[in-house]
Amino acid sequence: MTVDPALRAAAETSKAWPFEEARKLVARIKRTGKQEVLFETGYGPSGLPHIGTFGEVARTTMVRRAFELLCDVPTRLLCFSDDMDGMRKIPETVPDPAALKPYLHMPLTSVPDPFGGTYPSFGDHNNAMLRRFLDTFGFQYEFASATEYYKSGKFDAMLLRALEKFDDIMGVMLPTLGEERQATYSPFLPISPISGRVLYVPMKKVDAKAGTITFTDEDGTDVTMEVTGGRTKLQWKPDFGMRWAALGVDFEMFGKDHQTNAPIYDRICEILGAEAPEHYVYELFLDDVGQKISKSKGNGLTIDEWLTYADPESLALFMFNKPREAKRLYFDVIPRAVDDYGAFLSAYQRQADKPVDRLMNPVWHIHEGNPPAPEEGGISFALLLNLAAVANAHDKSALWGFIQRYQPALTPETHPRLDLLAKHALRYFDDFVKPKKQYRLPTEEEALALNDLAAALATLPAHAAPDEIQQKVYDVGRRDPYKTTQKDGSVGVGQGWFNMLYQVLLGEEKGPRFGSFVALYGLDNTRALIGRAVKGELVR
Repeated sequence: MTVDPALRAAAETSKAWPFEEARKLVARIKRTGKQEVLFETGYGPSGLPHIGTFGEVARTTMVRRAFELLCDVPTRLLCFSDDMDGMRKIPETVPDPAALKPYLHMPLTSVPDPFGGTYPSFGDHNNAMLRRFLDTFGFQYEFASATEYYKSGKFDAMLLRALEKFDDIMGVMLPTLGEERQATYSPFLPISPISGRVLYVPMKKVDAKAGTITFTDEDGTDVTMEVTGGRTKLQWKPDFGMRWAALGVDFEMFGKDHQTNAPIYDRICEILGAEAPEHYVYELFLDDVGQKISKSKGNGLTIDEWLTYADPESLALFMFNKPREAKRLYFDVIPRAVDDYGAFLSAYQRQADKPVDRLMNPVWHIHEGNPPAPEEGGISFALLLNLAAVANAHDKSALWGFIQRYQPALTPETHPRLDLLAKHALRYFDDFVKPKKQYRLPTEEEALALNDLAAALATLPAHAAPDEIQQKVYDVGRRDPYKTTQKDGSVGVGQGWFNMLYQVLLGEEKGPRFGSFVALYGLDNTRALIGRAVKGELVR
C-alpha cells in the first residue's frame, strides 16, 4: 500500500483513539521485532451475531488500519469462534428446544443443527451466520474455529505447556474462586469419552511428562486421557491466555465486563511463556432507561433494527464515537448518528490540505482511509423526518416529489444514499415519531405572529434559497416575547420563536433549520400549513 507521507506524519501525533492504540503496537513491534501483527476478536457462537459483535470487529479494524498507516509491518485479523464450549442451556430461539435436551453440555459443534439446514452442527450453523454477517459489512478477516484448532493439534504444544504449568495456573485461578468452587476447579475440561459432554470435574492426577490427566467420568470410572488432539479444552479464562500465547496475539479489545479478568488472562499468557497482547477495554451499551444491554433480556437494539431505520455507516460512526463512554443504544440515537455521518463526510472533502483534521474525522476510520465523495444536495435525515410529518407520504416517491421540486437535478439514481434515507425516514417516522406527535393550538399572540410569517413568505420568489427564507423567519420573530438583545446591541431572535414553530406546525419540541424545511416543503405548502395550524386543524 502506498502511504501518503503527510498522512503518516499526522498519524504519529493524531489524538484519534485508533491512532493512540496503534502507536502502542508500533512500540511493541519495535521492541519484539515481530514481522507481523495479529489482531483478534472472540465470539461465543451460542447465539447469533449481534450489535456488540459488529462494534468489536469494526473498532478492531479501525485500530488495524491506523497501525497500517503508521507502520509497514503486515497485519492479520483473526475472528475466533469459541465453538467448542459446551451448550450450557438451550436457546429459546431454536424451533424445537426439547430436541436439544440430550445434547446439553456437549460442545456446540457436536450439537445437531436445530434449524434443519445443511450444517453439520449448531456451532457450524452459527459460525456460518457469523461469517455471513462479517462478509455483509465487508470486513477483512480470517475465521478460526476453536474445535478445529483444538482437534488439529494447533494448540497441542501450548496445552502440554499448560499441563507443565498446571500448579502455576491454579495459583492464579484459585484466589478468584469461592471455597466450594476451589475444591472442584481444574483449568482443563475433558470431553467425556462416554457421553461427549464437556466435564467440569477436578483432576485426580496430572502427569505433565506423559501429557495426561486423570479424572472421574460420568459413570464413576476413572479415566486417564491425553490433553491434546481435542480430547480436552481449557476453561474460558485460561483459554484466553493460552490462545494469546499459542497464536501470538498482539491486540484484542473487549468489553468492560472482561476488565477485571484481563490481569488473569495476561498472567496465564505470561506463565505460558508469551507476552500478553495490548488491550483496549470499551464501555458497554445502555438501553433507553440506562440499564446494561443484555442478549438474554433483549433490551437493546439489534443490527437488523438499526439497518431498518438507517445506513450501516451511521452505525459505524456510533461505534467510533467515544468507545470508552457508556452510551444509550436505542432508537432515538439513530437520526443524530445519520446526520452526523453526513456532516463528517462533507467536512472530509474540505480537509484535503489538512491531514491532521482528516485523521480526526471519523469517516477516515469508518471507510478505512478511503471515504466516498458525499452526495450533493444537503438534505438531512431530520429534514426528511419533518417532511414525512407534513407530506402524508406512504412511500418514498412522495418524498421525492418534494425533493425534486426543491432540487430538480436530484434523482434516486444519482443520489442513492438520499434515496435510502428517504425510505428509512418514512419507516422511522411511522414507528417512532408519529405516535409521539403532539400538536398544540397557538395562543392569540402566536397566531398573529404565524399569520405575519405566512404573509412574509408570500413575498418571496417561488424558489427562494433556504438562507433567504430563514432571514424572513428571523425578521418576523424579532418581536416580543421572542426578541433578544445581542452583544453588539442588535436585536436577535430567541429559541422560543422556533420552539413555537416546531410545536404548533410540526407537533415536535425541536427540529432542523426552519428555512431549510420551508424550502424543501415549499412556500405555498408551508403557508397552507400555517393556515391549518391557526385554525386548529392540526390538533386532534
